[in-house]
Amino acid sequence: MTNLRFKVVEEAFKKKPIDVEAPSERPYEYFGKKVFGRSKMYKYLPKDIYKKMIDVMDNGAQLDREVADAVAEGMRKWAVEQGVTHYTHWFQPLTEGTAEKHDSFIEHDGKGGMVEDFSGKLLVQQEPDASSFPSGGIRSTFEARGYSAWDPTSPVFIMDDTLCIPTVFISYSGEALDYKAPLLRALHAVNVAATEVCHYFDPEVKKVTSNLGWEQEYFLVDEGLYSARPDLLLTGRTLMGHDSAKNQQMDDHYFGTIPDRVQAFMKDMEIQALELGIPCKTRHNEVAPNQFEVAPIFEDTNLAVDHNMLLMSLMKKVARKHGFRVLLHEKPFAGINGSGKHNNWSLSTDTGVLLHAPGKTPEQNLRFAVFIVETLMGVYRHNGLLKASIMSATNAHRLGANEAPPAIVSSFLGTQVSDLLDHIEKADKDDIFQMNGKQGLKMDIPEIPELLIDNTDRNRTSPFAFTGNRFEFRAVGSEANCASAMITLNAAVAEALVDFKARVDKKIAEYEGRPEFGEQTGHTAKFHAIIDVLREDIKTCKPIRFNGNGYSDEWVEEATRRGLDVEKSCPIIFERYLDPASIKLFESMGVMTEKELVARNEVKWETYTKKIQIEARVLGDLSMNHIIPVATRYQSQLLQNVENMAEVFPKEKAAKLSARNLKIIEEIAERTSKIETQVEELVNARKVANKITDEHEKAIAYHDTVEPKMDTIRYQIDKLELIVDDSCWPLPKYRELLFIR
Repeated sequence: MTNLRFKVVEEAFKKKPIDVEAPSERPYEYFGKKVFGRSKMYKYLPKDIYKKMIDVMDNGAQLDREVADAVAEGMRKWAVEQGVTHYTHWFQPLTEGTAEKHDSFIEHDGKGGMVEDFSGKLLVQQEPDASSFPSGGIRSTFEARGYSAWDPTSPVFIMDDTLCIPTVFISYSGEALDYKAPLLRALHAVNVAATEVCHYFDPEVKKVTSNLGWEQEYFLVDEGLYSARPDLLLTGRTLMGHDSAKNQQMDDHYFGTIPDRVQAFMKDMEIQALELGIPCKTRHNEVAPNQFEVAPIFEDTNLAVDHNMLLMSLMKKVARKHGFRVLLHEKPFAGINGSGKHNNWSLSTDTGVLLHAPGKTPEQNLRFAVFIVETLMGVYRHNGLLKASIMSATNAHRLGANEAPPAIVSSFLGTQVSDLLDHIEKADKDDIFQMNGKQGLKMDIPEIPELLIDNTDRNRTSPFAFTGNRFEFRAVGSEANCASAMITLNAAVAEALVDFKARVDKKIAEYEGRPEFGEQTGHTAKFHAIIDVLREDIKTCKPIRFNGNGYSDEWVEEATRRGLDVEKSCPIIFERYLDPASIKLFESMGVMTEKELVARNEVKWETYTKKIQIEARVLGDLSMNHIIPVATRYQSQLLQNVENMAEVFPKEKAAKLSARNLKIIEEIAERTSKIETQVEELVNARKVANKITDEHEKAIAYHDTVEPKMDTIRYQIDKLELIVDDSCWPLPKYRELLFIR
């Protein structure tokens, strides 16, 4: 009987790229084709309704029912023209995915027939079953009522035959059961706080927007090989598998030529993404084999989060069409780079980017310094909480491995920005705060033009690096909802800005009227107050600034000395959400209540436990029902060979010829025995942990007593893979999973 593994590998090698028919228009012409954006609103809504909707979207005006009814009718007309028959409230529950319940437009016409109808009531609000989504105890299983409510700042879009309406999701008693509701609150908080600080420098600023540009890394695996790996199918990662002799050590995959099948997939995905208004900009091979990246143009953070969640769903759908499966797990393969989702975050106003330097005037450079430092203050005060916002059972495998940043939050600023802050801290106030822009770099090659060099380098080991006009939060995991990190970051920065303004205002009141702080001296009381508070904060947040190697053992010791959070246990890291400072942050900024935080942590601990529990059960099954039977079958073949040798050759020669086989027979016996014992220990550890009723303590037990036993089992299996006959091994190996094109 032919090994199934050989069959699926052979079929994978035979697959050819699928032809993708590109639209006849240019990308900018079909961009947003399936989105009810402003141009569609202008066409399908009455002019007065259109103006009211723009006011709602841009200025947060109240949406009344009359407007909602008119918008719903316009949406329906447009959607029906596109062949749409159903609508759904599309939301982001605490499952890390998205949810939707489809309803058709049809209603009784009262005459025995049907009509298509879609009212403002149906657009604005629905009632999904809240009992079936994680709530962390906010809702009992018998309490089913929950509400989804339209978010008009994120445009409605079409998927297949369904009109998808982005919404928040809340419980019957009003608590948020999703990511969007607290994200919108955090964005409002940072808008209010940052706008007030901006008024020190420009009273005309009306609004501050949080911007996000994510970089989505992912793996592609041939669908047949994926189906032949129960661990990939059920957990998203390989629970066993020895290194391929060649993996990423040659650095030949990074930015290499995109394989034809992958190129076809990317083209198909990008066309559909652009039609959905997702501004895909970049695509390339990543460092590990079969690893790739897609990145869009920056957008408003709320919209960027929605687009990322939508893209991850789209990727999975398109990949299957092309005979692939997308792996979004942060560490699907041991020994090579995992996948992240770098969150490039910035703040901008209706007049420009706040984190852009250099400015045209010293005052603009001072504003730049204020927002850099207050961002650092937020990160410093809540570095443990920020780590908790990106931590998960899956991302824990990636942090600190290969190119991922370590599980210690610090910020890289680069030499020039660091020097600027040091200068502000120590220099005389009469000095002008000046930053140089991009510098020219001339090369000794006549044909090559002068290069413009950024005012900061990059540090791949930094979780929160300043990269020119934004901070790159590199620690976010590839399958995570960006909202988790963005909720915490924006709330922390908002709190820092509120605190900064309160202290500056206090000093302004103190300095006004004093002769040394008058207009005639060249600097106002406001200027002196800003500088004095800024200097205080530069000194306070210094521990979070680190431009060195985040992988070094010395950094762990130094970070501990600085008072930074160096904890690595995922369940314990989650505790940072319930620190008094964290509760105060979220409540004072109006983002989440203590009740909501407690509930979310219950969900986090329970989710962590279930993921490790599933992995442990899958590993036990594969060990006992796949690996050991194959290994012992091969062992029997070797034993038969030894017996045959003894019958054919003299005793001494037979022993000599059979020595290698006898050694392998003995090793298989030892390793299979260890696996059996370790699987039994794993099962017993699970049984003990499962009796713990407290979700927090159960998660810690799974981390401390269950997960480590999985590593010991894997070690034995990976050693068996090296000695068992290749034709017997049942699971596709790394060399096959990672190099199929």
